[in-house]
Amino acid sequence: MKIKTLASGSKGNCSILLCNDTNIIIDLGISYLSLKKSLEKEDLSFEDFDGILITHCHNDHIKGLSSVLNHTTLKVYIPKGMYDSLKEQVPYQKCEFIEDNFNINDVEIELIHTSHDAPSSVGYIINHDNKSIVYVTDTGYINRKYLNKMVGKDCYVIESNHDEIMLMDGPYPRFLKERVISDKGHLSNNTTAHYLKKIIGSNTKNIILAHLSEVNNTEEKALEAMKNVQLDESIKITIAKQYEESELIEI
Repeated sequence: MKIKTLASGSKGNCSILLCNDTNIIIDLGISYLSLKKSLEKEDLSFEDFDGILITHCHNDHIKGLSSVLNHTTLKVYIPKGMYDSLKEQVPYQKCEFIEDNFNINDVEIELIHTSHDAPSSVGYIINHDNKSIVYVTDTGYINRKYLNKMVGKDCYVIESNHDEIMLMDGPYPRFLKERVISDKGHLSNNTTAHYLKKIIGSNTKNIILAHLSEVNNTEEKALEAMKNVQLDESIKITIAKQYEESELIEI
């Protein structure tokens, strides 16, 4: 199992997950051409992929979806409750409606129902060949029920959106600050660090911090929060960036 973030942040989000013979795109907040070029760097094409997962309907996660669906035969795997918010981008026949547990070929996927201001927003626990990855962005908090299911995975891709002080002292209008820090907003550096401290295990080798705010955060502050909770130093921490692809990370 390998993962690569192609874009991460408020201007666009997209990752690819490679699982031997099954490959998955997660979110499509970049253009068809940008994604095509990124795939070509790994000697891949759209024909090598088996489906698209969408975490929620906000534009920075779906703005390239319609174009990709028009150019390919790929299908979108979503909870049924998400469809009304995507129906302008996704023809009904291109949807595969999913339950809380489902498979794409030999890849097992369990939904994490997130708390965000978008209908049926989700994250994922993905298992393949005795490896597991958690993928959670855009949520105000993580319910204890799901946090318990996230324990001891090999890799975590998790939002570390903002530094609380930078947010509250920053230029956002009050209503937007209140949205970001609400239960339907985004995870702060400190909240994410404390979650990770609870759930990482001996198998955990990689943490990818995602969806950092360009206005209310810095890479240094996100990493400092991780350092403050004294995570195992053997775990590799990667910052997913808005305009720079990550390396292809083997899980």
